[in-house]
Amino acid sequence: MSEALQTGFIGIAALLILAALGVPIAFAIALVGAIGMYLTAGATYTLVTFQTLPYAISSEYAFAVIPMFVLMGAIASSSGIISELYVAVNRWLESVRGGLFMATTVASAGFAAISGSTVVNAAMFTRIALPEMMQLGYHKGISAGCIAAAGTFAALIPPSLTFVIFGILTGESIGALFIAGILPGLLTAAFYIAAIPFMVRMRPDWAPETINRSTLREKILGLQGIWPMLVLVFIVLGGIYTGLTPPTAAGALGAVGALAISIVRRRITAGNVWDSFKQTAELTSVLFILIIAGLLFSRFLVISGFVTDLTSLVIDSGLSANGFILVMVLMYLVLGMFIDPLSMLVMTVPFIFPVIQGYGLDTIWFGVILCKMIEIAVITPPVGLNLFAVVSASEGRVTIGDMYVGILPFVLIELVVLVILIMFPAISTWLPTTMM
Repeated sequence: MSEALQTGFIGIAALLILAALGVPIAFAIALVGAIGMYLTAGATYTLVTFQTLPYAISSEYAFAVIPMFVLMGAIASSSGIISELYVAVNRWLESVRGGLFMATTVASAGFAAISGSTVVNAAMFTRIALPEMMQLGYHKGISAGCIAAAGTFAALIPPSLTFVIFGILTGESIGALFIAGILPGLLTAAFYIAAIPFMVRMRPDWAPETINRSTLREKILGLQGIWPMLVLVFIVLGGIYTGLTPPTAAGALGAVGALAISIVRRRITAGNVWDSFKQTAELTSVLFILIIAGLLFSRFLVISGFVTDLTSLVIDSGLSANGFILVMVLMYLVLGMFIDPLSMLVMTVPFIFPVIQGYGLDTIWFGVILCKMIEIAVITPPVGLNLFAVVSASEGRVTIGDMYVGILPFVLIELVVLVILIMFPAISTWLPTTMM
Protein backbone atom coordinates (compact mmCIF):
# COMPACT_ATOMS: atom_id res chain seq x y z
CA MET A 1 0.00 0.00 0.00
CA SER A 2 1.41 3.39 -0.99
CA GLU A 3 2.21 6.08 1.55
CA ALA A 4 -0.56 8.29 0.12
CA LEU A 5 -3.16 5.56 0.70
CA GLN A 6 -1.92 4.97 4.23
CA THR A 7 -2.16 8.70 4.97
CA GLY A 8 -5.68 8.96 3.54
CA PHE A 9 -7.01 5.91 5.37
CA ILE A 10 -5.51 7.15 8.64
CA GLY A 11 -7.26 10.47 8.09
CA ILE A 12 -10.61 8.77 7.40
CA ALA A 13 -10.20 6.55 10.47
CA ALA A 14 -9.35 9.59 12.61
CA LEU A 15 -12.45 11.34 11.31
CA LEU A 16 -14.69 8.41 12.22
CA ILE A 17 -13.12 8.18 15.70
CA LEU A 18 -13.65 11.88 16.36
CA ALA A 19 -17.27 11.58 15.22
CA ALA A 20 -17.79 8.55 17.49
CA LEU A 21 -16.37 10.55 20.42
CA GLY A 22 -19.04 13.18 19.89
CA VAL A 23 -16.98 15.91 18.22
CA PRO A 24 -19.31 17.98 15.97
CA ILE A 25 -18.88 16.48 12.53
CA ALA A 26 -18.03 19.75 10.75
CA PHE A 27 -15.22 20.51 13.20
CA ALA A 28 -13.97 16.92 13.05
CA ILE A 29 -13.79 17.06 9.24
CA ALA A 30 -12.04 20.45 9.24
CA LEU A 31 -9.58 19.38 11.95
CA VAL A 32 -8.54 16.22 10.12
CA GLY A 33 -8.27 18.17 6.87
CA ALA A 34 -6.10 20.84 8.50
CA ILE A 35 -3.71 18.37 10.15
CA GLY A 36 -3.54 16.29 6.98
CA MET A 37 -2.72 19.30 4.80
CA TYR A 38 -0.11 20.49 7.30
CA LEU A 39 1.64 17.10 7.35
CA THR A 40 1.54 16.54 3.59
CA ALA A 41 1.80 20.05 2.08
CA GLY A 42 3.26 22.19 4.84
CA ALA A 43 2.17 25.13 6.95
CA THR A 44 2.12 27.72 4.14
CA TYR A 45 -0.28 25.76 1.93
CA THR A 46 -2.53 25.01 4.89
CA LEU A 47 -2.64 28.65 6.01
CA VAL A 48 -3.36 29.96 2.51
CA THR A 49 -6.14 27.38 2.04
CA PHE A 50 -7.81 28.36 5.32
CA GLN A 51 -7.54 32.03 4.40
CA THR A 52 -9.03 31.73 0.91
CA LEU A 53 -11.36 28.73 0.73
CA PRO A 54 -14.09 29.78 3.23
CA TYR A 55 -14.53 33.19 1.60
CA ALA A 56 -14.40 31.75 -1.92
CA ILE A 57 -17.23 29.34 -1.08
CA SER A 58 -19.46 31.66 0.93
CA SER A 59 -19.16 34.50 -1.60
CA GLU A 60 -19.87 32.37 -4.68
CA TYR A 61 -23.09 33.65 -6.30
CA ALA A 62 -24.19 30.23 -7.52
CA PHE A 63 -24.36 28.95 -3.93
CA ALA A 64 -27.07 31.48 -3.04
CA VAL A 65 -29.41 28.73 -4.22
CA ILE A 66 -29.21 27.19 -0.71
CA PRO A 67 -30.75 30.03 1.34
CA MET A 68 -33.26 30.82 -1.40
CA PHE A 69 -34.78 27.33 -1.42
CA VAL A 70 -34.66 27.10 2.37
CA LEU A 71 -36.49 30.44 2.61
CA MET A 72 -39.15 29.36 0.11
CA GLY A 73 -39.87 26.22 2.12
CA ALA A 74 -39.94 28.11 5.43
CA ILE A 75 -42.45 30.68 4.14
CA ALA A 76 -44.62 27.98 2.57
CA SER A 77 -44.65 26.11 5.89
CA SER A 78 -45.55 29.08 8.07
CA SER A 79 -48.26 30.43 5.74
CA GLY A 80 -50.43 27.30 5.76
CA ILE A 81 -49.82 26.34 2.13
CA ILE A 82 -48.80 22.83 3.16
CA SER A 83 -51.66 22.17 5.58
CA GLU A 84 -54.18 23.18 2.89
CA LEU A 85 -52.48 20.86 0.41
CA TYR A 86 -52.76 17.98 2.89
CA VAL A 87 -56.43 18.66 3.59
CA ALA A 88 -57.25 18.80 -0.14
CA VAL A 89 -55.49 15.50 -0.89
CA ASN A 90 -56.96 13.80 2.18
CA ARG A 91 -60.53 14.63 1.16
CA TRP A 92 -60.10 12.65 -2.06
CA LEU A 93 -58.36 9.65 -0.45
CA GLU A 94 -60.27 9.29 2.84
CA SER A 95 -62.63 6.69 1.32
CA VAL A 96 -59.70 4.30 0.73
CA ARG A 97 -58.44 2.14 3.59
CA GLY A 98 -55.09 3.57 4.57
CA GLY A 99 -56.09 6.82 2.90
CA LEU A 100 -54.26 8.98 5.44
CA PHE A 101 -51.03 7.12 4.66
CA MET A 102 -51.58 7.79 0.97
CA ALA A 103 -52.57 11.42 1.56
CA THR A 104 -49.38 11.95 3.57
CA THR A 105 -47.36 10.41 0.75
CA VAL A 106 -48.92 12.61 -1.96
CA ALA A 107 -48.80 15.80 0.11
CA SER A 108 -45.18 15.14 1.15
CA ALA A 109 -44.21 14.75 -2.50
CA GLY A 110 -45.91 18.09 -3.20
CA PHE A 111 -44.15 19.81 -0.31
CA ALA A 112 -40.82 18.30 -1.43
CA ALA A 113 -41.19 20.28 -4.66
CA ILE A 114 -41.01 23.56 -2.72
CA SER A 115 -38.95 22.59 0.33
CA GLY A 116 -35.68 20.69 -0.22
CA SER A 117 -35.20 19.59 3.41
CA THR A 118 -36.16 16.07 4.51
CA VAL A 119 -36.14 17.05 8.19
CA VAL A 120 -38.46 20.04 7.68
CA ASN A 121 -40.77 17.86 5.59
CA ALA A 122 -40.97 15.14 8.27
CA ALA A 123 -41.45 17.59 11.15
CA MET A 124 -44.14 19.53 9.29
CA PHE A 125 -46.30 16.48 8.51
CA THR A 126 -45.86 15.09 12.01
CA ARG A 127 -47.67 18.16 13.31
CA ILE A 128 -50.28 18.11 10.53
CA ALA A 129 -51.03 14.41 9.96
CA LEU A 130 -50.05 12.43 13.06
CA PRO A 131 -52.77 13.76 15.42
CA GLU A 132 -55.52 12.91 12.92
CA MET A 133 -54.06 9.47 12.22
CA MET A 134 -53.98 8.59 15.91
CA GLN A 135 -57.45 10.02 16.51
CA LEU A 136 -58.91 7.77 13.80
CA GLY A 137 -57.17 4.67 15.15
CA TYR A 138 -54.24 4.28 12.79
CA HIS A 139 -51.25 2.32 14.12
CA LYS A 140 -49.03 5.00 15.65
CA GLY A 141 -45.72 3.34 14.76
CA ILE A 142 -46.64 2.80 11.10
CA SER A 143 -48.14 6.30 10.96
CA ALA A 144 -44.92 7.83 12.26
CA GLY A 145 -42.90 5.62 9.92
CA CYS A 146 -44.95 6.74 6.92
CA ILE A 147 -44.42 10.41 7.81
CA ALA A 148 -40.67 9.97 8.32
CA ALA A 149 -40.25 7.99 5.10
CA ALA A 150 -42.40 10.28 2.97
CA GLY A 151 -40.34 13.20 4.25
CA THR A 152 -37.35 11.77 2.43
CA PHE A 153 -38.89 12.65 -0.94
CA ALA A 154 -37.26 16.07 -0.46
CA ALA A 155 -33.87 14.42 -1.02
CA LEU A 156 -34.78 13.61 -4.62
CA ILE A 157 -37.65 15.80 -5.79
CA PRO A 158 -36.19 19.22 -6.60
CA PRO A 159 -35.28 21.63 -5.14
CA SER A 160 -33.18 19.17 -3.13
CA LEU A 161 -30.53 20.51 -0.75
CA THR A 162 -28.75 17.17 -1.09
CA PHE A 163 -28.38 17.73 -4.84
CA VAL A 164 -27.19 21.30 -4.22
CA ILE A 165 -24.42 20.16 -1.86
CA PHE A 166 -23.46 17.30 -4.18
CA GLY A 167 -23.21 19.77 -7.07
CA ILE A 168 -21.04 22.12 -5.00
CA LEU A 169 -18.69 19.32 -3.95
CA THR A 170 -18.32 17.83 -7.44
CA GLY A 171 -18.86 20.72 -9.84
CA GLU A 172 -21.82 18.97 -11.49
CA SER A 173 -24.71 21.03 -12.87
CA ILE A 174 -27.22 21.62 -10.08
CA GLY A 175 -29.95 22.24 -12.68
CA ALA A 176 -29.27 18.89 -14.36
CA LEU A 177 -29.29 17.14 -10.97
CA PHE A 178 -32.63 18.74 -10.13
CA ILE A 179 -34.21 17.52 -13.34
CA ALA A 180 -32.65 14.06 -12.89
CA GLY A 181 -34.35 13.68 -9.52
CA ILE A 182 -37.91 14.25 -10.76
CA LEU A 183 -38.70 10.79 -12.17
CA PRO A 184 -36.92 8.83 -9.38
CA GLY A 185 -38.74 10.93 -6.78
CA LEU A 186 -42.13 10.38 -8.39
CA LEU A 187 -41.33 6.67 -8.83
CA THR A 188 -40.62 6.39 -5.09
CA ALA A 189 -43.94 8.08 -4.23
CA ALA A 190 -45.75 5.78 -6.68
CA PHE A 191 -44.26 2.70 -5.01
CA TYR A 192 -45.45 3.96 -1.63
CA ILE A 193 -48.99 4.50 -2.93
CA ALA A 194 -49.01 1.06 -4.55
CA ALA A 195 -47.66 -0.69 -1.46
CA ILE A 196 -49.88 0.94 1.19
CA PRO A 197 -53.17 -0.79 0.17
CA PHE A 198 -51.34 -4.13 0.16
CA MET A 199 -49.83 -3.41 3.59
CA VAL A 200 -53.15 -2.55 5.24
CA ARG A 201 -54.83 -5.59 3.68
CA MET A 202 -52.13 -7.82 5.16
CA ARG A 203 -52.30 -6.03 8.52
CA PRO A 204 -55.82 -4.62 9.07
CA ASP A 205 -54.81 -3.34 12.53
CA TRP A 206 -52.56 -0.74 10.86
CA ALA A 207 -55.51 1.25 9.46
CA PRO A 208 -59.21 1.42 10.44
CA GLU A 209 -62.20 0.94 8.19
CA THR A 210 -62.76 3.90 5.88
CA ILE A 211 -65.06 6.77 6.80
CA ASN A 212 -66.12 9.03 3.94
CA ARG A 213 -66.73 12.36 5.67
CA SER A 214 -66.48 14.81 2.75
CA THR A 215 -69.10 15.48 0.08
CA LEU A 216 -68.18 15.82 -3.59
CA ARG A 217 -68.67 19.59 -3.30
CA GLU A 218 -66.26 19.75 -0.35
CA LYS A 219 -63.70 17.73 -2.28
CA ILE A 220 -63.89 20.04 -5.28
CA LEU A 221 -63.73 23.17 -3.14
CA GLY A 222 -60.74 21.72 -1.31
CA LEU A 223 -58.78 21.71 -4.57
CA GLN A 224 -58.47 25.48 -4.17
CA GLY A 225 -55.77 24.75 -1.60
CA ILE A 226 -53.54 23.14 -4.22
CA TRP A 227 -52.98 26.12 -6.54
CA PRO A 228 -50.31 27.93 -4.43
CA MET A 229 -48.11 24.82 -4.48
CA LEU A 230 -48.64 24.34 -8.23
CA VAL A 231 -47.70 27.97 -8.90
CA LEU A 232 -44.46 27.62 -6.92
CA VAL A 233 -43.56 24.35 -8.66
CA PHE A 234 -44.20 26.00 -12.04
CA ILE A 235 -41.99 28.97 -11.13
CA VAL A 236 -39.08 26.86 -9.89
CA LEU A 237 -39.05 23.73 -12.05
CA GLY A 238 -40.56 25.40 -15.10
CA GLY A 239 -37.87 28.06 -15.07
CA ILE A 240 -35.05 25.54 -14.67
CA TYR A 241 -36.39 23.04 -17.21
CA THR A 242 -37.00 25.64 -19.92
CA GLY A 243 -33.63 27.25 -19.29
CA LEU A 244 -35.18 30.65 -18.59
CA THR A 245 -33.70 30.81 -15.09
CA PRO A 246 -30.67 29.17 -13.46
CA PRO A 247 -31.30 27.36 -10.14
CA THR A 248 -30.20 30.38 -8.07
CA ALA A 249 -32.63 32.74 -9.79
CA ALA A 250 -35.38 30.11 -9.71
CA GLY A 251 -34.91 29.78 -5.96
CA ALA A 252 -35.10 33.54 -5.48
CA LEU A 253 -38.25 33.75 -7.63
CA GLY A 254 -39.75 30.87 -5.67
CA ALA A 255 -39.07 32.57 -2.33
CA VAL A 256 -40.57 35.85 -3.58
CA GLY A 257 -43.51 33.94 -5.05
CA ALA A 258 -44.20 32.14 -1.76
CA LEU A 259 -44.12 35.44 0.11
CA ALA A 260 -46.36 37.17 -2.45
CA ILE A 261 -48.93 34.36 -2.40
CA SER A 262 -48.98 34.39 1.40
CA ILE A 263 -49.47 38.16 1.53
CA VAL A 264 -52.20 38.18 -1.11
CA ARG A 265 -54.08 35.43 0.74
CA ARG A 266 -53.42 37.15 4.10
CA ARG A 267 -52.00 33.94 5.54
CA ILE A 268 -48.77 35.30 6.98
CA THR A 269 -47.73 37.86 9.58
CA ALA A 270 -44.62 39.95 10.04
CA GLY A 271 -43.64 37.59 12.86
CA ASN A 272 -43.93 34.59 10.53
CA VAL A 273 -41.73 36.30 7.95
CA TRP A 274 -39.11 37.13 10.58
CA ASP A 275 -39.15 33.54 11.88
CA SER A 276 -38.71 32.26 8.32
CA PHE A 277 -35.67 34.49 7.83
CA LYS A 278 -34.19 33.30 11.14
CA GLN A 279 -34.73 29.63 10.25
CA THR A 280 -33.12 30.24 6.86
CA ALA A 281 -30.08 31.96 8.38
CA GLU A 282 -29.59 29.20 10.96
CA LEU A 283 -29.88 26.30 8.53
CA THR A 284 -27.79 28.02 5.84
CA SER A 285 -25.00 28.73 8.33
CA VAL A 286 -24.88 25.09 9.40
CA LEU A 287 -24.84 23.87 5.79
CA PHE A 288 -22.08 26.27 4.72
CA ILE A 289 -19.88 25.33 7.68
CA LEU A 290 -20.33 21.67 6.74
CA ILE A 291 -19.60 22.32 3.04
CA ILE A 292 -16.47 24.35 3.81
CA ALA A 293 -15.22 21.63 6.15
CA GLY A 294 -15.86 18.99 3.49
CA LEU A 295 -13.91 20.92 0.86
CA LEU A 296 -10.99 21.35 3.27
CA PHE A 297 -10.99 17.60 3.81
CA SER A 298 -11.19 17.08 0.05
CA ARG A 299 -8.13 19.31 -0.48
CA PHE A 300 -6.18 17.13 1.96
CA LEU A 301 -7.16 13.92 0.14
CA VAL A 302 -6.21 15.41 -3.23
CA ILE A 303 -2.93 17.03 -2.18
CA SER A 304 -1.78 13.89 -0.37
CA GLY A 305 -2.25 11.80 -3.52
CA PHE A 306 -4.86 9.60 -1.83
CA VAL A 307 -7.57 10.19 -4.45
CA THR A 308 -5.30 9.35 -7.38
CA ASP A 309 -3.89 6.23 -5.75
CA LEU A 310 -7.29 5.01 -4.54
CA THR A 311 -8.82 5.40 -8.00
CA SER A 312 -5.96 3.43 -9.56
CA LEU A 313 -6.12 0.76 -6.84
CA VAL A 314 -9.86 0.14 -7.26
CA ILE A 315 -9.85 0.11 -11.05
CA ASP A 316 -6.69 -2.03 -11.31
CA SER A 317 -8.09 -4.52 -8.78
CA GLY A 318 -10.39 -5.98 -11.43
CA LEU A 319 -13.53 -5.06 -9.49
CA SER A 320 -16.30 -4.36 -11.97
CA ALA A 321 -18.28 -1.12 -11.94
CA ASN A 322 -21.35 -3.01 -10.70
CA GLY A 323 -19.26 -4.62 -7.98
CA PHE A 324 -18.03 -1.22 -6.85
CA ILE A 325 -21.58 0.15 -6.79
CA LEU A 326 -22.63 -2.80 -4.60
CA VAL A 327 -19.76 -2.18 -2.19
CA MET A 328 -20.60 1.52 -2.12
CA VAL A 329 -24.28 0.84 -1.37
CA LEU A 330 -23.37 -1.43 1.54
CA MET A 331 -20.92 1.18 2.85
CA TYR A 332 -23.54 3.93 2.81
CA LEU A 333 -26.16 1.71 4.43
CA VAL A 334 -23.78 0.99 7.32
CA LEU A 335 -22.61 4.61 7.64
CA GLY A 336 -26.21 5.80 7.50
CA MET A 337 -26.96 3.92 10.71
CA PHE A 338 -24.53 6.07 12.69
CA ILE A 339 -23.83 9.35 10.83
CA ASP A 340 -26.26 12.04 9.70
CA PRO A 341 -26.77 12.16 5.91
CA LEU A 342 -25.24 15.52 5.00
CA SER A 343 -22.13 14.81 7.07
CA MET A 344 -21.86 11.43 5.37
CA LEU A 345 -22.19 13.12 1.98
CA VAL A 346 -19.46 15.65 2.73
CA MET A 347 -17.15 12.97 4.18
CA THR A 348 -17.35 10.44 1.37
CA VAL A 349 -17.89 12.28 -1.92
CA PRO A 350 -14.28 13.58 -2.12
CA PHE A 351 -12.90 10.04 -2.53
CA ILE A 352 -15.90 8.17 -3.98
CA PHE A 353 -16.65 10.55 -6.85
CA PRO A 354 -13.20 10.30 -8.56
CA VAL A 355 -13.53 6.51 -8.58
CA ILE A 356 -16.95 6.81 -10.26
CA GLN A 357 -15.35 9.05 -12.89
CA GLY A 358 -12.53 6.52 -13.29
CA TYR A 359 -15.05 3.81 -14.14
CA GLY A 360 -16.63 6.12 -16.72
CA LEU A 361 -20.07 5.96 -15.06
CA ASP A 362 -22.62 8.70 -15.63
CA THR A 363 -22.03 11.23 -12.86
CA ILE A 364 -25.60 12.61 -12.90
CA TRP A 365 -26.95 9.07 -12.48
CA PHE A 366 -24.51 8.53 -9.64
CA GLY A 367 -25.75 11.72 -8.00
CA VAL A 368 -29.29 10.31 -8.04
CA ILE A 369 -28.15 6.96 -6.62
CA LEU A 370 -26.19 8.74 -3.91
CA CYS A 371 -29.19 10.89 -2.99
CA LYS A 372 -31.39 7.80 -2.86
CA MET A 373 -28.92 6.22 -0.43
CA ILE A 374 -28.94 9.44 1.60
CA GLU A 375 -32.74 9.20 1.55
CA ILE A 376 -32.55 5.69 3.00
CA ALA A 377 -29.93 6.76 5.54
CA VAL A 378 -32.21 9.37 7.15
CA ILE A 379 -34.75 6.64 8.02
CA THR A 380 -32.36 3.81 8.94
CA PRO A 381 -32.16 2.89 12.64
CA PRO A 382 -30.49 3.44 15.03
CA VAL A 383 -29.49 6.96 13.90
CA GLY A 384 -31.93 8.28 11.33
CA LEU A 385 -32.35 12.03 11.28
CA ASN A 386 -35.98 11.89 10.14
CA LEU A 387 -36.81 9.37 12.86
CA PHE A 388 -35.70 11.77 15.57
CA ALA A 389 -37.39 14.71 13.81
CA VAL A 390 -40.73 12.88 13.92
CA VAL A 391 -40.29 11.79 17.55
CA SER A 392 -39.41 15.35 18.56
CA ALA A 393 -42.31 16.92 16.65
CA SER A 394 -44.80 14.33 17.95
CA GLU A 395 -44.66 15.91 21.43
CA GLY A 396 -44.58 12.57 23.24
CA ARG A 397 -47.16 10.75 21.11
CA VAL A 398 -44.52 8.46 19.58
CA THR A 399 -41.40 6.86 21.08
CA ILE A 400 -38.20 5.99 19.25
CA GLY A 401 -39.12 2.31 19.74
CA ASP A 402 -42.38 2.91 17.86
CA MET A 403 -40.35 4.53 15.07
CA TYR A 404 -37.94 1.61 14.76
CA VAL A 405 -40.85 -0.79 14.22
CA GLY A 406 -42.93 1.50 12.01
CA ILE A 407 -40.18 2.48 9.60
CA LEU A 408 -39.15 -1.04 8.50
CA PRO A 409 -41.80 -1.57 5.76
CA PHE A 410 -40.85 1.74 4.18
CA VAL A 411 -37.12 0.97 4.29
CA LEU A 412 -37.89 -2.19 2.29
CA ILE A 413 -39.81 -0.14 -0.29
CA GLU A 414 -36.87 2.27 -0.56
CA LEU A 415 -34.43 -0.61 -1.14
CA VAL A 416 -36.62 -1.97 -3.96
CA VAL A 417 -36.66 1.45 -5.65
CA LEU A 418 -32.88 1.75 -5.19
CA VAL A 419 -32.33 -1.55 -7.01
CA ILE A 420 -34.59 -0.41 -9.88
CA LEU A 421 -32.71 2.90 -10.23
CA ILE A 422 -29.38 1.06 -10.34
CA MET A 423 -30.63 -1.45 -12.93
CA PHE A 424 -32.26 1.18 -15.16
CA PRO A 425 -30.08 4.33 -15.27
CA ALA A 426 -32.31 5.88 -17.96
CA ILE A 427 -34.91 6.66 -15.27
CA SER A 428 -32.44 9.22 -13.93
CA THR A 429 -30.73 10.36 -17.13
CA TRP A 430 -33.56 10.66 -19.66
CA LEU A 431 -34.98 14.01 -18.48
CA PRO A 432 -31.58 15.77 -18.12
CA THR A 433 -30.65 14.54 -21.60
CA THR A 434 -33.81 16.02 -23.12
CA MET A 435 -33.25 19.24 -21.16
CA MET A 436 -29.72 19.65 -22.49
